[in-house]
Amino acid sequence: MAHLVTLACCSLNQWALDFTGNARRIKESIVKAKAAGASLRVGPELEITGYGCLDHFLEGDIFLHSWEALATIIDDDACQDIVLDIGMPVRHKNVRYNCRIICYNRKIILIRPKMWLANDGNYREMRYFTPWMRPGHVEDYYLESIVGKITGQTEVPFGDGIISTNDTCFACETCEELFTPAAPHGPMGLDGVEIFTNSSGSHFELRKLKTRLDLISCDGERVYYDGSSMIICNGDILAYGSQFSLNEVEVVTATIDLESVRSFRSSPSRGLQSQHAQKFPRINLKVRLSVRVEDYDYQIKSQSEPIDLKYHAPEEEIALGGACWLWDYLRRCHAAGFFIPLSGGIDSCATSVMIFSMCRLVVSAIEEGNEQVLQDARKIAAETDDSGWVPATPQELMNRIFCTTYMGSKNSSSDTRNRAKDLAHDIGAYHVDIDIDTVTTAIVNVFFSWSNWMPRFKSAGGSFAENLALQNIQARSRMVLAYLFAQLLPTFRGRRGGGSLLVLGSANVDEALRGYLTKYDFNPIGGISKTDLKAFINFARTSFDLPILSTFLSAVPTAELEPITSSYVQSDEADMGITYAELSTFGRLRKNDKLGPWGAYCKLLSTWGSPKSAKNPKDQPLSPRQIAEKTKFFFTKYAINRHKMTVLTPSLHMEQYSPDDNRFDLRPFLYPGFDWAYAKIDRDVERREKAESGTQNEKEEDDLD
Repeated sequence: MAHLVTLACCSLNQWALDFTGNARRIKESIVKAKAAGASLRVGPELEITGYGCLDHFLEGDIFLHSWEALATIIDDDACQDIVLDIGMPVRHKNVRYNCRIICYNRKIILIRPKMWLANDGNYREMRYFTPWMRPGHVEDYYLESIVGKITGQTEVPFGDGIISTNDTCFACETCEELFTPAAPHGPMGLDGVEIFTNSSGSHFELRKLKTRLDLISCDGERVYYDGSSMIICNGDILAYGSQFSLNEVEVVTATIDLESVRSFRSSPSRGLQSQHAQKFPRINLKVRLSVRVEDYDYQIKSQSEPIDLKYHAPEEEIALGGACWLWDYLRRCHAAGFFIPLSGGIDSCATSVMIFSMCRLVVSAIEEGNEQVLQDARKIAAETDDSGWVPATPQELMNRIFCTTYMGSKNSSSDTRNRAKDLAHDIGAYHVDIDIDTVTTAIVNVFFSWSNWMPRFKSAGGSFAENLALQNIQARSRMVLAYLFAQLLPTFRGRRGGGSLLVLGSANVDEALRGYLTKYDFNPIGGISKTDLKAFINFARTSFDLPILSTFLSAVPTAELEPITSSYVQSDEADMGITYAELSTFGRLRKNDKLGPWGAYCKLLSTWGSPKSAKNPKDQPLSPRQIAEKTKFFFTKYAINRHKMTVLTPSLHMEQYSPDDNRFDLRPFLYPGFDWAYAKIDRDVERREKAESGTQNEKEEDDLD
């Protein structure tokens, strides 16, 4: 006999502290869930406040406003006759908890606090909340009057309990709890729980969706909370939402048969273990989640069938995740658009193509009838309230909200100038082509008028300090000019109300490790490796029909800050003294593998020092001395430039080895050096070289014999 239950899970584009907008989106999701016939609706973690409130969670106001917002939801006539699982912070006995509020028909059934908090990487939940450390314990919570006068309750259950309905039993988990070795759903399942909800504030990272599945929005921060809400039964995916979407509310539903869950659990060993399992307090809810057999119309809806999950390739994730994050940022910050100094190199090209990807998504959403996206586009473009403007192509929208400039100098080549101009044309950007020599010459002349000494480039016999100073003046002048143009271009172009543009940086995560960057407003590609950026550009070349991108893929990365001669063309990798591939390797060893100089050196001996590690037949294994030199070079340069990470341009977090010092990668910014580790490395190199020399001498003697 079938017991069919329709469940709904939601992906909401919440915004930290936007209580009005967050409550509106929650209500909209409830209405959509009911329309789909769902009897249980599950929302995101901390959905009433937004997940990224950070230290605002320490304020009393946030708890008051959360209860006020919850009151408007549970008292809404449209939010009745469906069980609601809603996320918000709760203060109980003067202790702050991250909670799930289970509600039904203007009653609070259970407040379930999170037991295991996320407290690594980008997460600092224990800074704001206390974990509930009493498994299987439920006590009274004295309800705020603003909600109590609606529910007619003064006390409600608070703690680690489960809810028994007339036909099944369900319980809550929250995000990190699923990832723990002894997850709560294990003992709960043995105690008879058949439906588990898990609400998450898990941020987007390249290649992360597979990790989530194996274990089972821009919120005003450096992270993007992607979608992919899922309903899974007995290991089969029955429904999942979009991973990347401009929709503010997305509701996914599936119908499961509780009998299939019971059949799946029929093994004798599970039955024996359940006899000894922990027993949880049960809160009774006198309602059926399933539809009675005699009331169910199988012609209208039947049990959901398993489906395959689509995984995006990393280059697609960059195109879609970056686009969604940028659109949320732009529509919420009231800027007139974006501005970028377009150098003709692949990094600023990748940032520009990410903006183009954003405009492609926006135009597509408008074509699909998304009125919110259309309203946002008109607002950003400063259209009047009665405007009928609809962007017909991504290029049309790009021209209204994205400006680029090529800031050439006597050190620039016609190749980079033409690439920048052609790319801007193909993606539809408003492009400005200027030269900065008058500015840099004027600045250098200020120094000359005081010192009567003219600094020279290295190619003209100048010292290292002179050469570096003359390069930095160009980079900093471009930065100042970028802000000037970003402030004035909207007014110059006649935008209604003027406004200003956000200036985008274009330094990848590998360059940040080396300190090879210039700071701007924010940096969309700051969390992406050079390798992934190239893959993204190659993907966009065909998927976005931009053949111009082929010229960027084949170009040698260069800053063009030094004079070009017949025997010298500046190269980024030569300037840094290390390749992008090597930077990526060291970045992962430092952050992901948690290794210092000695540990990294030892690990590389077995990879770079082994013939099996060769990427192509031409590569040769590196000697211990070569590996030691590269290791010491990286950590020395990394330490010297670490101070830059304390003011690193905000970027979208995409890579696990990001050096962002905001809260993801906390390190000193002044290092004493690595003398102890370096000496240990040097001793190991000498030992290995002596051993190799002895072996070689023995071989030569054997050959003579």
